[in-house]
Amino acid sequence: CSDRYATVQKSALKLKGIGAVSSGKKKKKKDKESKHLLEQVVTSQNDEEVKTKKAYIDKRTPAQIAFDKMQEKRQMERILNKASKTHKHRVEDFNRHLDTLTEHYDIPKVSWTK
Repeated sequence: CSDRYATVQKSALKLKGIGAVSSGKKKKKKDKESKHLLEQVVTSQNDEEVKTKKAYIDKRTPAQIAFDKMQEKRQMERILNKASKTHKHRVEDFNRHLDTLTEHYDIPKVSWTK
Protein backbone atom coordinates (compact mmCIF):
# COMPACT_ATOMS: atom_id res chain seq x y z
CA CYS A 1 0.00 0.00 0.00
CA SER A 2 2.85 2.40 0.78
CA ASP A 3 4.47 1.65 -2.62
CA ARG A 4 1.62 3.43 -4.40
CA TYR A 5 2.32 6.71 -2.64
CA ALA A 6 6.12 6.61 -2.87
CA THR A 7 6.22 9.11 -5.78
CA VAL A 8 3.95 11.68 -4.13
CA GLN A 9 5.60 14.93 -2.96
CA LYS A 10 4.99 15.67 0.69
CA SER A 11 5.28 19.44 1.18
CA ALA A 12 3.13 22.38 2.22
CA LEU A 13 0.89 24.14 -0.29
CA LYS A 14 2.43 27.25 -1.81
CA LEU A 15 -0.15 30.02 -2.21
CA LYS A 16 0.53 33.31 -3.96
CA GLY A 17 0.68 36.40 -1.77
CA ILE A 18 0.56 34.51 1.55
CA GLY A 19 3.55 33.89 3.77
CA ALA A 20 7.09 35.13 3.86
CA VAL A 21 8.06 33.39 0.61
CA SER A 22 6.36 35.87 -1.71
CA SER A 23 5.38 39.32 -0.59
CA GLY A 24 3.44 40.24 -3.73
CA LYS A 25 4.73 41.96 -6.84
CA LYS A 26 7.94 43.90 -6.53
CA LYS A 27 7.85 47.46 -7.81
CA LYS A 28 10.35 48.43 -10.45
CA LYS A 29 12.63 51.34 -9.66
CA LYS A 30 12.74 54.06 -12.26
CA ASP A 31 16.16 55.34 -13.11
CA LYS A 32 17.22 58.68 -14.47
CA GLU A 33 18.81 56.82 -17.37
CA SER A 34 15.52 55.28 -18.49
CA LYS A 35 13.87 58.71 -18.42
CA HIS A 36 16.74 60.15 -20.42
CA LEU A 37 16.48 57.35 -23.01
CA LEU A 38 12.73 57.88 -23.27
CA GLU A 39 13.23 61.58 -23.93
CA GLN A 40 15.79 60.80 -26.65
CA VAL A 41 13.40 58.40 -28.35
CA VAL A 42 10.59 60.97 -28.30
CA THR A 43 12.78 63.73 -29.73
CA SER A 44 14.13 61.43 -32.46
CA GLN A 45 10.58 60.45 -33.45
CA ASN A 46 9.58 64.13 -33.67
CA ASP A 47 12.61 64.84 -35.89
CA GLU A 48 11.69 61.94 -38.20
CA GLU A 49 8.09 63.18 -38.47
CA VAL A 50 9.27 66.65 -39.47
CA LYS A 51 11.61 65.16 -42.10
CA THR A 52 8.85 62.97 -43.57
CA LYS A 53 6.46 65.92 -43.74
CA LYS A 54 9.01 68.00 -45.63
CA ALA A 55 9.88 65.12 -47.96
CA TYR A 56 6.21 64.36 -48.82
CA ILE A 57 5.24 65.65 -52.25
CA ASP A 58 1.71 65.40 -53.60
CA LYS A 59 2.08 63.20 -56.68
CA ARG A 60 -1.51 63.54 -57.85
CA THR A 61 -2.38 65.27 -61.10
CA PRO A 62 -4.57 68.40 -61.04
CA ALA A 63 -7.45 66.31 -62.40
CA GLN A 64 -7.09 63.82 -59.54
CA ILE A 65 -7.02 66.64 -56.99
CA ALA A 66 -10.17 68.20 -58.51
CA PHE A 67 -11.85 64.76 -58.55
CA ASP A 68 -11.09 64.21 -54.87
CA LYS A 69 -12.40 67.68 -53.97
CA MET A 70 -15.65 67.06 -55.84
CA GLN A 71 -16.08 63.67 -54.18
CA GLU A 72 -15.66 65.25 -50.74
CA LYS A 73 -18.15 67.99 -51.67
CA ARG A 74 -20.74 65.46 -52.89
CA GLN A 75 -20.25 63.32 -49.79
CA MET A 76 -20.86 66.34 -47.55
CA GLU A 77 -24.03 67.18 -49.54
CA ARG A 78 -25.27 63.59 -49.12
CA ILE A 79 -24.61 63.69 -45.39
CA LEU A 80 -26.43 67.02 -44.98
CA ASN A 81 -29.33 65.78 -47.12
CA LYS A 82 -29.73 62.61 -45.04
CA ALA A 83 -29.43 64.52 -41.79
CA SER A 84 -32.13 67.00 -42.81
CA LYS A 85 -34.84 64.32 -43.29
CA THR A 86 -36.76 62.85 -40.40
CA HIS A 87 -37.88 59.24 -40.29
CA LYS A 88 -41.43 60.29 -41.13
CA HIS A 89 -40.26 62.08 -44.31
CA ARG A 90 -38.19 59.05 -45.33
CA VAL A 91 -41.18 56.72 -44.94
CA GLU A 92 -43.40 59.09 -46.94
CA ASP A 93 -40.82 59.30 -49.74
CA PHE A 94 -40.45 55.52 -49.79
CA ASN A 95 -44.23 55.07 -50.00
CA ARG A 96 -44.40 57.60 -52.85
CA HIS A 97 -41.66 55.63 -54.64
CA LEU A 98 -43.56 52.37 -54.17
CA ASP A 99 -46.72 53.99 -55.57
CA THR A 100 -44.88 54.96 -58.76
CA LEU A 101 -43.79 51.37 -59.44
CA THR A 102 -45.85 49.32 -61.84
CA GLU A 103 -48.16 46.59 -60.63
CA HIS A 104 -45.90 44.05 -62.33
CA TYR A 105 -43.80 43.84 -59.17
CA ASP A 106 -46.77 43.10 -56.88
CA ILE A 107 -47.29 39.58 -55.62
CA PRO A 108 -50.36 38.20 -57.39
CA LYS A 109 -53.19 36.91 -55.27
CA VAL A 110 -53.35 33.13 -55.40
CA SER A 111 -56.52 31.24 -54.68
CA TRP A 112 -56.86 27.47 -54.54
CA THR A 113 -60.58 27.60 -55.35
CA LYS A 114 -60.08 28.49 -59.04
